[in-house]
Amino acid sequence: MPDSATPSVLFVCVHNAGRSQMAAAFLTHLAGDRVQVRSAGSAPADTVNPAVVQAMAEVGIDITAEVPKVLTVEAVQASDVVITMGCGDTCPVFPGKRYLDWELPDPAGQGVEAVRPIRDEIEKRVRGLVDEIAPAN
Repeated sequence: MPDSATPSVLFVCVHNAGRSQMAAAFLTHLAGDRVQVRSAGSAPADTVNPAVVQAMAEVGIDITAEVPKVLTVEAVQASDVVITMGCGDTCPVFPGKRYLDWELPDPAGQGVEAVRPIRDEIEKRVRGLVDEIAPAN
């Protein structure tokens, strides 16, 4: 069970098949057990985008076992920071939570060449987030 001092982050996009999966994987990879990580989608896809899986594999992160998950009120309530990625008004908002909106292109239907710059931008933002909420000791 994570310590209550462990910050928790929820990444949300519509399909939970691309941007939020990449962000969650980077945060888990970079912060390890210093952060509790969740991702979800307001209308989850059946599978993670294969181009996203390939783009992450290129940087040594395996997300082949990940599956899109439906966004729940409980997931939002259990998270300290909720980062939305182009889901607009479909994300529930609760008082007292910290919300960030990362405007990023949607990788849906794109090849790996189009996914790489999105992946790199997500990694940059996640590194900044880690430095802010869970700096290494």
